[in-house]
Amino acid sequence: MDRVLERLGDPDCDELAQWKALVGELRPPRASDAATAESRLRQLIDTLKVRPDLRRLLNIAFRRLFRERKQVSLYASSGLLPSTGFFSETARRISGRLLPDYLDTAYMKDVLAVLFWRSDDEEWVNAIADELWCELIRTVLEDETPASETDSRALPDAITEILEALRVLSYHASAIGLDPEFIRIDPELEEHESAFLAQNAELVAYIRNYAQWWETSTTLVEDERHVQVMLDQCEEALQRIRRRAAKLGTSLTLTFKLERLHQHLRRIGRLLRLLSGLRQRRMFADVAPEIVDLFKELVRSECRKHRLSDYLGKNVELLSLRMTESAGKTGERYITTTRREYFGILGSAALGGLIIACMAAFKLVLAKQGHAPLTSALSFCLNYGIGFVIIHIIGGTVATKQPAMTANAIAASIGETQGKSRDLHNLVELIARTVRSQLAAIVGNVGVAVPAATAIALIVHATGGDHFVSPEKALGLLNEIDPAGGAVFFAAIAGVCLFLSGLIAGYYDNLCAYARIPERLLQLRWLHRLLGAARMERVARYVENNLGALAGNFFFGFLLGGVTALGVLFGLPLDIRHIAFSSAYVGFAGAGLDFAPGWQAAALAASGIALIGLTNLGVSFSLTLYVAMRARRITFAQGRTLVWMTLRHFLAHPRDFLLPPRNDRTHVTSGRDAEPQSHSAIDP
Repeated sequence: MDRVLERLGDPDCDELAQWKALVGELRPPRASDAATAESRLRQLIDTLKVRPDLRRLLNIAFRRLFRERKQVSLYASSGLLPSTGFFSETARRISGRLLPDYLDTAYMKDVLAVLFWRSDDEEWVNAIADELWCELIRTVLEDETPASETDSRALPDAITEILEALRVLSYHASAIGLDPEFIRIDPELEEHESAFLAQNAELVAYIRNYAQWWETSTTLVEDERHVQVMLDQCEEALQRIRRRAAKLGTSLTLTFKLERLHQHLRRIGRLLRLLSGLRQRRMFADVAPEIVDLFKELVRSECRKHRLSDYLGKNVELLSLRMTESAGKTGERYITTTRREYFGILGSAALGGLIIACMAAFKLVLAKQGHAPLTSALSFCLNYGIGFVIIHIIGGTVATKQPAMTANAIAASIGETQGKSRDLHNLVELIARTVRSQLAAIVGNVGVAVPAATAIALIVHATGGDHFVSPEKALGLLNEIDPAGGAVFFAAIAGVCLFLSGLIAGYYDNLCAYARIPERLLQLRWLHRLLGAARMERVARYVENNLGALAGNFFFGFLLGGVTALGVLFGLPLDIRHIAFSSAYVGFAGAGLDFAPGWQAAALAASGIALIGLTNLGVSFSLTLYVAMRARRITFAQGRTLVWMTLRHFLAHPRDFLLPPRNDRTHVTSGRDAEPQSHSAIDP
């Protein structure tokens, strides 16, 4: 390390190569080895303290590095989203991983990329304690002379670059804040003087006065608190837009712009704190904590500039939250409280089971037609999709659609518990009500699908003389639900489809609000003349409340039918098993075999249906709960406590998990009084 420091003072050596070698001396063998990194940095500090000559060489090299490189882009663009947009930035990051960017070391931003060239360098840099980095800065700048004691009052190059970066950031923030997309979401931005323009005016004046104050002793710098007030107002406007977007709908473009504006405001605030610290004695050692904070952020940004996962996660988060919140509101209607609601969902599930029996029968008829594979797959998809849409329109329920909705409601409740014992008890009660509501839906679906399918098969046999399904086909249907024959794996695939359909429903709910679809429907003159004003209002209101559910159900049908088509296309063993359809197929199979199979076959079929249903529900619920908690940034440390509380509640009051209370009392959920919900028209 001593030799590297000595070579930094040699004008004939490649200075950048020596800086890279110095960073290499500090870099641990493994990025996660923070102890080794701290030990090496401590060794460097101790060496500089006992060797003033080396400290002086490093000080000179450090100043020369910043004097000879352009720094504005480092502060004004590193770690900040560009103006090119979501998809352009995604393509840039992908291409950057395949073909590295050209690095121009005349710019400090690219020098940082050269020095910390490994993608995991940010891990050990950020793992080292801030105090140790601050000690390094104070040691290197130990011989620094306060500007007040020097004859030269010229503005240092480093300060000039920071002030110019602040100017650029301020103009960018003004341009983003005046975007028409923001004004559409929050019309109040047009009604008052824009905070984004005001911050630019204040910041430009601050930059001018700061430079004058540094160069003279008579000019008093304008207090940066005026600028901070404007920045706080900009942040308030940004948060107001976020809140309104959560209600009115959002998009990837809007999310991208909101995140970009937030990053610019945060970077301006960070640079202002650094300049504010320098106002005291004009010594960089006095602002070591601010320098370290900025340094760690910049290193992390450069190391992660091509990471697509971080970028997508950051931009999709708000959209995911909006989608899961839409599903969560729907999910609350699936969680019954009173006996009236319980029997309401039982009746709607029975109606859904009847339609599913008809869908299963129609699917068997389509399979006999001998269509080409693509035609056959499309007919299956339309059968499923149109059938699920009909179930929703007539107010039926599909049991397996519930977990993808109720998981979001439970995730929202978890986010509100904050570890409070009372809220945990309410959460246990919410889980109990969810379980019994789910069981009611399953009983309604299966309890009607099996006899309805049997009745259809018997009617066809009585009227036509032939069985609806042949004995060979009946045996095949029973084999499909055999637990040992891959039924669990195919049921898991159906669970993934259920999870995706929930996200699709949330997406279209968001799209309906964001694109103002109901309001745009009301502007269709030809439809207005055809239906009349009153009917158009009802249609628009129905679309507003049901577009997500309709789209989710339709696409769920295409997902179910498309899995089998993909298996045929690629020669893969792909199929789906759905508890309601499997139950209907058991009814057809029993009639096709003249009810000849004994109780052993019936028990095997029942166990297969139960296992398929458990897998459908478990996979869709787990995936949806995971996504909903990630979207809300929830980390639930009381998971084990909640499990034990739920188990104790089940052992003490098992009836709560099976049947509703005998009286129509209203339970408290998540610290709020739960209002009785009507299930006259439930979103499947």
